[in-house]
Amino acid sequence: MTEATLTQLSSLNGIAPTINYQVAIPQPESHLFEVTLHLKDWQLPILDLKMPVWTPGSYLVREYAKHLQDFSVQAGEQTLPWRKLSKNHWQVETSATQAIEQRREARDNREDTITVRYRVFAHELSVRTNHLDATHGYFNGAALFFRIPGFEQQSIRVTIEPPQPKWRVTTPLPVIPGELNTFEASDFDTLVDSFFEIGCHELHSFEVLGKLHELAIWGKGNTNPAKIISDIEKIIQVEAKLFDGLPYERYVFLLHLSSQGNGGLEHKYGCSLNYPRFGFRAQDKYDRFMQLVAHEFFHLWNVKRIRPKAIENFDYDQENYTPSLWFSEGTTSYYDLMIPLRAGIYDVKSFLNNLGKEITRLQTTPGRQVQPLSESSFDAWIKLYRPDPNSGNSQISYYLKGEMVSLLLDLLIRERHQNQRSLDDVMLLMWQQFGQAEIGFTPEQLQQVIESVAGINLDDFFKKYVDGTEELPFNEYLEPFGLEVIGEDDEPAPTLGVKVQTENGRELIKFVEAGTPAYAAGIDAGDELLAIDSIRVQSQQLSDRLKDYQSGDIIQVTVFHQEELRTYSVTLASPRPSRYQLISVENPSATQKQNFEGWLGVALPTL
Repeated sequence: MTEATLTQLSSLNGIAPTINYQVAIPQPESHLFEVTLHLKDWQLPILDLKMPVWTPGSYLVREYAKHLQDFSVQAGEQTLPWRKLSKNHWQVETSATQAIEQRREARDNREDTITVRYRVFAHELSVRTNHLDATHGYFNGAALFFRIPGFEQQSIRVTIEPPQPKWRVTTPLPVIPGELNTFEASDFDTLVDSFFEIGCHELHSFEVLGKLHELAIWGKGNTNPAKIISDIEKIIQVEAKLFDGLPYERYVFLLHLSSQGNGGLEHKYGCSLNYPRFGFRAQDKYDRFMQLVAHEFFHLWNVKRIRPKAIENFDYDQENYTPSLWFSEGTTSYYDLMIPLRAGIYDVKSFLNNLGKEITRLQTTPGRQVQPLSESSFDAWIKLYRPDPNSGNSQISYYLKGEMVSLLLDLLIRERHQNQRSLDDVMLLMWQQFGQAEIGFTPEQLQQVIESVAGINLDDFFKKYVDGTEELPFNEYLEPFGLEVIGEDDEPAPTLGVKVQTENGRELIKFVEAGTPAYAAGIDAGDELLAIDSIRVQSQQLSDRLKDYQSGDIIQVTVFHQEELRTYSVTLASPRPSRYQLISVENPSATQKQNFEGWLGVALPTL
């Protein structure tokens, strides 16, 4: 509670109120959760209620209040007056009623209750929003519950009323014994950090390292729960070894199977995963799913407990800026490649192939030369989740480049210390210094910890690759491990500089790269590509068509630009690599072989 709130309660000889939520689902087909907040022993003249605008782990203001409707407040039989002060702020006058004397009398009997009712529309199936239909209900705390300023440290009870008895409730929150479908959050942060799945989902329990784990699966697909659980157990064991134990007694994996979903959201005692329903048979798709699991599980240390100072305490009303998301998310992305390898889920060639794909994504994003990594972290709120036609030219993902910077740091530390130290030691030290006590770290403290493990000053490294836009020197760091990165294309085509996608029978230009021939000619993202040299071309044919030309050739590109037919003369540029891969150096030395095996645990293969 704030000091002002405590003073107000003290002056009233007050008792802190009890906070109880009921979430009912009388008509799941309506997509409306019916929420009732019961406040018992409320003694202040004003009640402020604020709906969070974002949820930790997803750095975008999502305006959850836009889905709230039918707000009302009562005290006994009396309707209380209220008003909105801002987009997410409701204020209730709790003393301005004709029944004030009766309410004071009721307070003496400790039976005074304020009841707030509202409904929340839930029709977005993602890990950070709410979804309700005839098959299930799913919600996140931030997207459904009010924060009561000054009372964030109060415990909160949540009772779920399913539409039918066969629907079960799964949540990381502990159940209150003897009370049906009733759970308790120790404070508001914990409530926000807890998801709820309500329905007829599969539920599998298993034990790892003496701790209880659950896997809940909603939706139909080609999952093999026994295989998934076996591989999850391996991931848990590998990550627990890195951090010297598990910081919980129970952890819940929630998996939503959907038509196009792909994502995850970390929680302190669980994670929410969304993955394509038929993405579990093909090995490459299954590997990506296990990377997602490894990523979100790694977050229970890195970001849920080891987190930047700027989000040590969450401000749910606005953006929380930090330049360190590259470490919170990017380093986690590096480990989501590494953990399945260490767990034996895929082999070293698959790991290096996946790493090559990530390097390809980085090196084919021109924005890497414009936006520094620390700025990408800071501007996540307005850029990463809100792409526009120029994003590829002006931005770089802190996930992606942070992953690559973490790779370089790991290699730097390992090479200097003959694999006796690594980025693992950085993570463990960050856990010991900041994570266990949940003390936020500053960018300076993060650099100091990395330097203490590396045994070298890293000012120049951070200046170039975190706060600057210099190209990452992959081969300089990979060469001591017997590897190099090469760019290649089996049959290179001259460069035009557009990305085209078929949508509803139209060939739409989705991106025009700055500095390329198409950019110089004036072709725009959003134009509809029609023809090259008067012959119709489709997106899947574009690369092959360009192979019929040489760099320096002038072609005529015909498009619809804002419904106006235009033809541009475009001079094609030299071919560029379309992909990058890692290969072994010729005649690797004994030291290179030893370094590689110390890094990845197997002998250096011929690649």
